[in-house]
Amino acid sequence: MKTLRTPDDRFDNLPGYPFQPNYINISDTEGGELRMHYLDEGPADSNPVLCMHGEPTWSYLYRKMIPLFTEAGHRVIVPDLVGFGRSDKPTEQGDYTYQRHVDWMQSLLDQLDLDHITLVCQDWGGSIGLRLVADNPDRFDRVVVANTGLPTGDNTISDAFLQWQKTSIEMPVFDLKMVMQFGCAQPVAEEVQNAYDAPFPDETYKAGARIFPSLVPVTPDNPASEANRKAWQVLGTFEKPFLTAFSDGDPITKGGDQIFLDKVPGTKEQPHTTIKNGGHFLQEDVGEDFAEVVLGFMSQNN
Repeated sequence: MKTLRTPDDRFDNLPGYPFQPNYINISDTEGGELRMHYLDEGPADSNPVLCMHGEPTWSYLYRKMIPLFTEAGHRVIVPDLVGFGRSDKPTEQGDYTYQRHVDWMQSLLDQLDLDHITLVCQDWGGSIGLRLVADNPDRFDRVVVANTGLPTGDNTISDAFLQWQKTSIEMPVFDLKMVMQFGCAQPVAEEVQNAYDAPFPDETYKAGARIFPSLVPVTPDNPASEANRKAWQVLGTFEKPFLTAFSDGDPITKGGDQIFLDKVPGTKEQPHTTIKNGGHFLQEDVGEDFAEVVLGFMSQNN
């Protein structure tokens, strides 16, 4: 498997991102070995808040939320998925599979020996993160889902997502800046757009970003469909605190909170909310508001 590694100087002096990098070598069941980047902020002896990003972002997405979590005394772990951020980037789209992303993240959980986790996840961060919850339910104390889902291909997918799935492969240049602005409800400053684009010096680094939408199970016979069905079986018995905090301005996942409310017993009597003024990337639009929702939920479920 051929990989690329973004030069370190691409990450110098990014606005609002003063965090020190950490790295581990990860592997999967297919023999792939790569270097994964993650942030590790706050007291090391505190139970971790695991923040997982999606497509096509990276740990920079959580920069507004991390200080609020650490000020409240929490340890915060924010990995860059393989193909994104400072993590290694396989150059062939075929090197990325849904299962491999789950395996790579499982390797991080195992190596860091994370336990008593509060998962905060959005977009693919939820699609992968919820598989981790299903595979390791005893490791997780709480879950917060925002603008995400765990599709099996058995239900209707939004037209907005299907169009994005097609566009991500066909557009001649995968324009990260355009994608970020389109996915936000608020204007994104040019220097911030540039920061999201920093991991990708040219098109050769974007194989993971391009293929990610195509890995979503939109038909019942998708390679990941059965594993996701089995994950739903576990989530259907998950009684630990589980919060939905979708935003009000995301056409891709609008209404996607209902399936969690219907199927996950841990959602009962929790303070579910719709976060105002947020697009798909609500961490960018209203990150501080989102962080306060998470902190309130954690406080109520100590």
